Amino acid sequence: MSRRKIEAAVIKIFHTIGLLFFIFSVAFPFYWMIVASLKPLIVLAMNPLDLWLDPAELTLKAYQDIWIQFKFGRYFANSIYVSALTVFLTVAFATLAAYSIARLRFRGRTFLSRSILIIYMFPAIVIAVPLYALYTKLELRNNLHGLVLVYLAQTLPVAIYMLHSYFKTVPLDLEAAGLVDGCTRLEVIWRITIPLSLPAMASVALYTFMIAWNEFLFAFLFLDSPSKFTLSRGIMQIADNINVSQQLLMAGAVIATAPIIIIFLVLERHLVKGLTAGSIR
Repeated sequence: MSRRKIEAAVIKIFHTIGLLFFIFSVAFPFYWMIVASLKPLIVLAMNPLDLWLDPAELTLKAYQDIWIQFKFGRYFANSIYVSALTVFLTVAFATLAAYSIARLRFRGRTFLSRSILIIYMFPAIVIAVPLYALYTKLELRNNLHGLVLVYLAQTLPVAIYMLHSYFKTVPLDLEAAGLVDGCTRLEVIWRITIPLSLPAMASVALYTFMIAWNEFLFAFLFLDSPSKFTLSRGIMQIADNINVSQQLLMAGAVIATAPIIIIFLVLERHLVKGLTAGSIR
């Protein structure tokens, strides 16, 4: 066997080992959450390290208790509302902003297109205290719409950057033909640009939804009333209760994690396609 073939075989072995380690490190915590949430509390307390899932022992009592007793359904509904509203506003504003940067000519356009992502130079924890003081003065704390504003500021720069790159790949001739046919600029965006940019817009929507669904820091800072808690904030509230069992916490973690994993697996192709769209003109 030649040296080149040996090197290729070694690289392939290390690649396989690394891939298996990565899959295990990602999948194992979620598997352990499922096992801990489905096992009876007595069995879990007697042997918490037993990872075998016996079908005869399966119980959904933890899910029922956390959904009804701890009003987890309200947290779930709040997260759906906040995430959906954030996605709608982000996609709408990013579409108009990205199209303006890609197509229109105005002073400061180059600087704006190059500085879109400058907000990510500052970690969220750095702006948390000023935002907390500002929200307190503006009476936006304990308000889901105030939380949406923060998420909008987090997701909009990346959304504009992604769509801006994609809009540049849309042929100008198609838009020019629409303008010649009597369409306004907004009609061109609605009838021509948006239909041709659906893969990128789908990836932006998925990215925004995942950010809004999983965010914890600002939800922890700005939400005070349990009736306004999102899932991440609600799980923290339940975890602070010393009387809550590990089984209930794991059930809550599965409820919070499963939807985003399912959505990602279903729409993963659109996300990859949208992220790479516009990279080659």
